[in-house]
Amino acid sequence: MTNRWPLLVFALVVAAIPLIPGVPPFWLVLLDNIGLAALVAMGLVLLTGVGGLTSFGQAAFCGFGAYTTAVLTTAYGVSPWLTLPLSLLVSGIAAVLLGLVTVRLSGHYLPLGTIAWGLGLFYLFSKLEFLGRNDGISGIPPLEIGGKFVVDRKPVTARAFEIGGKRSENSARRRAAENLDLGGLRRAALLRQS
Repeated sequence: MTNRWPLLVFALVVAAIPLIPGVPPFWLVLLDNIGLAALVAMGLVLLTGVGGLTSFGQAAFCGFGAYTTAVLTTAYGVSPWLTLPLSLLVSGIAAVLLGLVTVRLSGHYLPLGTIAWGLGLFYLFSKLEFLGRNDGISGIPPLEIGGKFVVDRKPVTARAFEIGGKRSENSARRRAAENLDLGGLRRAALLRQS
């Protein structure tokens, strides 16, 4: 148990960061993305290091979970908290179904098979109308605890515009950056240059 104390203290400190007044929302989004990337990396370590398998299809299972939450909250009005376990269930079922076919492969065919699943599901998700095609699904409600939103209703990309500085109405670069569908950091960098 003594080996777990540093991990417990770290988890409590990270959980308390959003409660600190004055913490910029960008930092919270950044910490969220770091945590998600760490989870994906740990999953890859378990798969390749512990399990001895090589797989390149993890993003597809993240997509299954994300689209499950997005569709259930936007189209059917289900609470985002209820969709989290459902997204795990859908991802798990998809993993079992795809795994039954893919795990039988060996040698260099296993990585090639998982690459094929990842690419095939990416193209499938981008062609389905109810999943928003290449634009994705917008209007996903944020999680809330006790009536307080975990993420403010203001879109993260709008925060990236605020980071970029004051708006200049006559800047062609700014108007072009606003119309591009880029990630928040790249968009903020474009806006800073104008």
